[in-house]
Amino acid sequence: MRIIDIHTHSVFFTKGFTKAAIDKLAKYSKSLGIEKMVNLGDVLVHGPTPNAAQCKSINDTTKQVMKWQPNFIIGFCCLNPNLGEKVMRKELDRCLEMGFKGIKLEITNNSRDAVMKPLMKIAEEANIPVLQHTWDTKGQAMRKSHSDSSDTCLLAHRFPNVKVIMAHLFGIGGRGILEAKGLSNLWVDTSSCLPFDGLVETAVDLLGEDRILYGSDIPIRELGQCIGRVTGADISTDAKKKILYTNAKNLLGLKGN
Repeated sequence: MRIIDIHTHSVFFTKGFTKAAIDKLAKYSKSLGIEKMVNLGDVLVHGPTPNAAQCKSINDTTKQVMKWQPNFIIGFCCLNPNLGEKVMRKELDRCLEMGFKGIKLEITNNSRDAVMKPLMKIAEEANIPVLQHTWDTKGQAMRKSHSDSSDTCLLAHRFPNVKVIMAHLFGIGGRGILEAKGLSNLWVDTSSCLPFDGLVETAVDLLGEDRILYGSDIPIRELGQCIGRVTGADISTDAKKKILYTNAKNLLGLKGN
């Protein structure tokens, strides 16, 4: 089946940042049916709260990877909402001019925080999706900067005109799926961790096959296993095609078949 991987870090703590490494990744990925990869950036290379110059550096690295594989790599812009609207708008405008197609948010802050309002404003104006790192952090101190599924779902609820991607189906689990019900502007990606029996099926049953996106979270995951979570699920062939390819194609506004 044709595949678009919505969640990758082809450069990870500076590793993999050579043309030879990116060309090798592209060749291997294409052998598995992956036609395009969304590169979310080397988002933690400067720690959890990068400053403006560090965000720019992360995005410059992504742009270089896009240049090496222009028909394969799609860039998302790394932003830190704590830096304010002026700084974010300047960097996003720069990224959009370079052909980036979305925003990536990591663990700079919780997605409930007030600093999200200007970021979501500029995302809505640009009509691009926001991919928020999300994990089950309920009751944990780390939740101050790590968004739980209830936090990301509230973000989508507060900003219904912004397309939100909640990362890590296998990190949010069944509770995250239940919390995402009824939010038509929210998608869930399948990235991270070992597969859990029935989780993809539950997501399709409760959210619908149009709201699930295939993602791997490479290089800390193995591509074959990540694809197998979807191809091995007890869902229809049409649902698999949508999750692996069509949903991401439509969300990102990619042209062609």
